[in-house]
Amino acid sequence: MKKLLISLMFMFSLMSSVYAGEGLDFFKLHIFNNDTREIKSLLNAQVRYANRTNFDKFISTFDKNYKNSDGFDLETYSKLVQDLWQTYDNIEYDMKIKDITVNNDEAAVCVTETAFADVPAPVNLEGILTSESDSIYYLKKTDGDWKVISDKVLSETTSLLYGSARDLNIKLTAPLKIRPGKEYTASLEFTPPDDVIAIASIASDKVGYPQRQAKEVFRKFPDDNILERIFVSNDENANEYVIASIGLTKAEINDLNIKLSLTGFGYKIIRVNVVPEKNSEDVNDKDR
Repeated sequence: MKKLLISLMFMFSLMSSVYAGEGLDFFKLHIFNNDTREIKSLLNAQVRYANRTNFDKFISTFDKNYKNSDGFDLETYSKLVQDLWQTYDNIEYDMKIKDITVNNDEAAVCVTETAFADVPAPVNLEGILTSESDSIYYLKKTDGDWKVISDKVLSETTSLLYGSARDLNIKLTAPLKIRPGKEYTASLEFTPPDDVIAIASIASDKVGYPQRQAKEVFRKFPDDNILERIFVSNDENANEYVIASIGLTKAEINDLNIKLSLTGFGYKIIRVNVVPEKNSEDVNDKDR
C-alpha cells in the first residue's frame, strides 16, 4: 500500500528501481517455503499496520537502506507517511500477493494494492477515494529478518470524486512507460450528466516530495466528451503523474438571473514511468 501513499498525498495536495533486484537471476530462482511464509507475513503485517496507522510498526518493515524507484529514501518516505496519516486516518488498504520469487537472501514480490476511503465533504458534497496499483517489492534478508529494500510501481490509478462526479465513468489514459524527452498524449473521456456544464483540465508533473500542485488550465469539456493534451516527458529520469481535474455545474435561471451551482468535482491520477535510456529495452515500441 505504500505505493499508493505517494499518489494519495499528491491528490490531497490538489485541494527503474534503484535497487531493481540487481543480482537476481530469474532463471535460477527457487522457492523456499519458510522464506515465502515469512515474506507473506511481513507484507500482510504492513497492511495491518497501515490500516491502524501504526507508524513505528509500519516503518519497521523497511530496511534502513530502503530507496524506491521514485528516488525516495526511508527518511523521505517516512515524512510522506506521517504527513498523510496526520491528515487522513480512515484510509482502508488491501494487498493481493500474486507471485513471490526467492533467491538465497533476496526476493521479488509482485502485488496488487488497493485503497479506499470516504473523504470529508467540502461544500456539502460527499467524496470517495479509490486507488489501485501493480508493483514489485524487493526484499533482502539480513540477520534472519526480511525487510523491504526497494519497490517499483508498474501502474497506478487514483480517483478522488465528489458529488455527482462519483457516478461518472472517467477514463484517463497515457503511456505506462516513456523514454525521457519524448512526446506523449494523455486523454480524458467521460459523459457528463444531462443539463450540466462540465469543465476539465489535464496536467502533468514529476513525482516528488513535497509534491507541488500542477498548473491547471480549465476549459469547457468538448461536445465529443474527449479532452486530449500532448506532453513532453522530463529529461531528468523522474517518473510522472498525469492529473485530470473536472468540475460539474448546473445553471438555474430565475427572472433572467442565472445562478450556477456546483454539483460535483474530482480528480483522477495515473502514473507514467520515465525509463532511462540505459533501460530503454523496458519500453515497448508503442511507448517510444
